[in-house]
Amino acid sequence: MTREWTLSPDRCFDPEPTQRALARDLYASVVDLPIISPHGHVDPALLAAPHAMFGTAADLFIIPDHYVFRMLYSQGIALEDLGVPSRDGTAVEQDHRRIWQRFADHFHLFAGTPTGLWLSDELINVFGVTEKLSDTNAQAVYDHLEAQLARPAFTPRALWSRFGIEELCTTDPATSPLEHHVALREEGSEIRLRPTFRPDAVVALAAPNWRADIERLSVVSGIDIVDYASYIQAIETRRTFFKELGATATDHAALTPYTERLSSGEAAAIMQRALLGRQAPGDTTKFTAHMLIEFARMSAEDGLVMQLHVGSSRDYDRDLAARFGPDKGADIPIQTDWTNGLRALLNAHGADPRFRLILFTLDESTYSRELAPLAGFYPSVLLGPPWWFFDSVQGMNRFLDAVVETAGLYNLAGFNDDTRAYCSIPTRHDVWRRVSANWLAGRVARGLIDGEDAARLVQECAYGLAKRAYRLG
Repeated sequence: MTREWTLSPDRCFDPEPTQRALARDLYASVVDLPIISPHGHVDPALLAAPHAMFGTAADLFIIPDHYVFRMLYSQGIALEDLGVPSRDGTAVEQDHRRIWQRFADHFHLFAGTPTGLWLSDELINVFGVTEKLSDTNAQAVYDHLEAQLARPAFTPRALWSRFGIEELCTTDPATSPLEHHVALREEGSEIRLRPTFRPDAVVALAAPNWRADIERLSVVSGIDIVDYASYIQAIETRRTFFKELGATATDHAALTPYTERLSSGEAAAIMQRALLGRQAPGDTTKFTAHMLIEFARMSAEDGLVMQLHVGSSRDYDRDLAARFGPDKGADIPIQTDWTNGLRALLNAHGADPRFRLILFTLDESTYSRELAPLAGFYPSVLLGPPWWFFDSVQGMNRFLDAVVETAGLYNLAGFNDDTRAYCSIPTRHDVWRRVSANWLAGRVARGLIDGEDAARLVQECAYGLAKRAYRLG
């Protein structure tokens, strides 16, 4: 008889008896708290229509999730065979049962990874799968999932209530009309879905589509962008529109944290060259560095929290990006220099009580050396949780070990799931709650904090820090 597939109730907890007992109690106090999801990449279309459905199991678990298909790709499985849509017209697998079979054939690859933990939790606790996924039961599990996904209880809106989501923020291009957010607003829905303003595409002067994105920005803002001044006006107009639909934050990705204030004349000259297609060497780097300071100025003025993700060499595999487009898992961490890079921005706005900056990195070596000291000094700076490769049990432990002694817990921004996979939201938050409960239990067991402090801090880690950091009420 096949043993029923279950997860350990003590997963993520230390095996030492004293710490484990404390961790259980702390976790029990936060397990049912509402979920604040202030940063992620869930498609707002899932929630805009009252009866929207997920599609197939392959649509839900595999095709959109680079955490999943990058692992399979690393073992020689082509993205074409996983149904990932191509940009260049390459034919891709259309049979979702075959895609699911390939995934199940290789499910063992995820053992010991955070993705494996998330997937197992989703399959067991969200969809009621009772037998561990394998090559032999793949089609039976697919049938089970297909039946579940057809039920009204498994629509995205129904799962919103079941998951206990209080706030969910999407990430949206500056040029987005935000039609799904508008639809929810017009419906009067109680679902609290907020957009997040992401202007990267209209800042990256060297991007192939930059000129087209500027034209879209002109259209949606109603401002003819002919120079630097009209460009800034269009961006500020869009920020206002996002705020009107509930946005409380912006999001910015940069290769490095380098910031530099340009004179108005220099910025205008770079923009004019870009509009004419005559960029000079170094224009893109200088303009991005300047615009990060401009975005900080705008955030101080309009109150939108500024998020900055740094240290990812995105789309490292040029051939893959050409065939399938961006964000297909080929991100590789690089070294970063926050101390020197942020000097210009923080000297300009770091002490402004209106400004809030949340920092994320893929360079763990900077946690204790640079990020914790910056957050431990500047009133505007908070540290975002471990991101991308480090959104894991050990990544979270390393992060807390490295930053809390210098920055303290109250200079952290809590947790965000940063996911495209809607059904992974509760399990990702559960892992964070378990790890933070266990980490605090370790501090109690070592006599570094008392039980009263731990009981308060575990609530902050699970809920309060993120809600305040993102100004969500």
